[in-house]
Amino acid sequence: MVSIDNLRVEFGAEPLLTDVSFVINPKDRIALVGKNGAGKSTMLKIIAGLQQPTSGTVARQKDISIGYLPQVMVLSDERTVMEEAETAFAHISELQARIDRLNRELAERTDYESEAYMELVERFTHESDRFSMMGGENYRAELERTLLGLGFQRSDFDRPTSEFSGGWRMRVELAKLLLQKPDLLLLDEPTNHLDIGSIQWLEQFLAQRANAVVLVSHDRAFINNVTNRTIEISCHRINDYRVKYDDYVRLRAERREAQIRAYENQQREMAEIRQFIETFRYKPTKSNQVQSRIKQLEKMVPIEIDEIDTAQLRLKFPPCLRSGDFPIICEDVAKRYGPHTVFHDVTLTIRRGEKVAFVGNNGEGKSTLVKCIMGEIPFEGSLKVGHNVQIGYFAQNQAQLLDGNLTVFDTIDRVAKGDIRLKIRDLLGAFMFGGEASDKFVRVLSGGERSRLAMIRLLLEPVNLLILDEPTNHLDMQSKDVLKQAILDFDGTAIIVSHDRDFLDGLVSKVYEFGGGRVREHLGGIYDFLQKKQIESLNELGRNLHSAGSPSGQAQAPGPAASPATSDPTARPTSYQEQKEHNKLVKRAEKAVAEVEALIARLEADIRQTETQLATPEGAANMELFTKYSELKKQLGAAEDQWTELSMELEELR
Repeated sequence: MVSIDNLRVEFGAEPLLTDVSFVINPKDRIALVGKNGAGKSTMLKIIAGLQQPTSGTVARQKDISIGYLPQVMVLSDERTVMEEAETAFAHISELQARIDRLNRELAERTDYESEAYMELVERFTHESDRFSMMGGENYRAELERTLLGLGFQRSDFDRPTSEFSGGWRMRVELAKLLLQKPDLLLLDEPTNHLDIGSIQWLEQFLAQRANAVVLVSHDRAFINNVTNRTIEISCHRINDYRVKYDDYVRLRAERREAQIRAYENQQREMAEIRQFIETFRYKPTKSNQVQSRIKQLEKMVPIEIDEIDTAQLRLKFPPCLRSGDFPIICEDVAKRYGPHTVFHDVTLTIRRGEKVAFVGNNGEGKSTLVKCIMGEIPFEGSLKVGHNVQIGYFAQNQAQLLDGNLTVFDTIDRVAKGDIRLKIRDLLGAFMFGGEASDKFVRVLSGGERSRLAMIRLLLEPVNLLILDEPTNHLDMQSKDVLKQAILDFDGTAIIVSHDRDFLDGLVSKVYEFGGGRVREHLGGIYDFLQKKQIESLNELGRNLHSAGSPSGQAQAPGPAASPATSDPTARPTSYQEQKEHNKLVKRAEKAVAEVEALIARLEADIRQTETQLATPEGAANMELFTKYSELKKQLGAAEDQWTELSMELEELR
């Protein structure tokens, strides 16, 4: 699909990328990884054709369609959500208008026997078949499914996009991109503005319906679930690993160990050669051997070791006063904006030392409750902040609130107090702002760099209650790991609003779920919560199917008791026999999924062959070919839906 050969990119005298060559194939799911500033976003722009390399070639297959979602984009505010999303089907709307125009012309004319009328009928038939082939009859259903999957409610469809936050408007752009079904999707941090439910939906969409995908993401769970290939940018070059991210981490460690051993061996050999040269340089009897060693040394190519960030973020929260036993107590707290109720009857108690997560769809009130705790907005009910509680608050927009006209050093210098002012440069160095980086203006920093700078500000004051609202957005994986460890080591209490499952895993011991105007408490970690939610939704689905399967809609009379192994195939087996039965069900489900995958592959091959035929003048005039193509597309859609259902059943069994 796309071939990149001998690519080189330079900014000033320093090369960003050199000798980069790789190929993107159909159905590739590629994670583009590397430290901040390595050139990941630049690579996506070059593939999309939005930026030209210094040298090298980027060859794109003829008629290939590419969809690109940048981290930051200019968004339109002139339409409703539905109208904006419908622009993804502008070609279908134009075709519908042409068909309507032809239909009116057919109704108005009376020269039924003329050649011009017959040509008009043929053109109308041709355009109608194209409309059907392109999915014009059901595109609105697909559009609604996509918007609902990304977290919108049906009541949002007719609201102007100007009423939504930047994160929600980015979702509209993502929906438009997915609906266009490009041959190649380029996604730069697509999960930054999504909640957990929407991320899981996007994972499923990319795995089942997308063609080729190249994505940049710092969400480890997301890229593990989506990608099957990892391209690392390191030392201005790329290393291509045809495995998912977790396997790449292991292989990269093995590769680096081998590089270190080879480098050490080469250094020993070079040292021995230099010693020989120095020892016998002035002995005439050894001159030929000395010259030979000099040439040997000149020909040796130094072995490079993959770079690794040694400038670790050494987060250590300063000591603080001990807070009371209950830093936060809420009793019947409610927040309303006019007739709209964000949440009501919120009753919760957070104990000293607890690490808890606030999760739920965007707009359900997580950040609103945080603002209530901070005293930034009024609310109803009782909310008590405990004795000696000192709060450190990191907001979603904290990084954007930094003064762009200040340097990195000045930003910290203005808030630092006491002895810490003597160690500002050491502190900045620990956060990868060492050397000249500390003199950069804030306005030229990337999103990740701004987040790190905002995090430094948080560290300058001793606190015993941390409230972190989406702290991992724009942080790279290494930074997130170190921040996570620092919070684990933190003696105080922490409230974390986040959609990053990998970050929350092992960090929190309690989850508060926001949704439907209520806040529900779940004991256990994030994956305990997700597993419980999935089981609850499956049980609810089972009840709905049970009642729908009864002709009268009434609950059927209980029959003979089913065996534990068959009554609930998703239940955890408790005996050897049950385990055997469960394994049989899993194997049967895996076989069914494999059969549907084979069917999808055959249908896709037939569709590609038919598209090739339709691209010829003879094929374009062949109505039977259009009918065949339309039928194949319908069969593919049905097969993909079947694959989705079977895959979900398999996941439930597992």
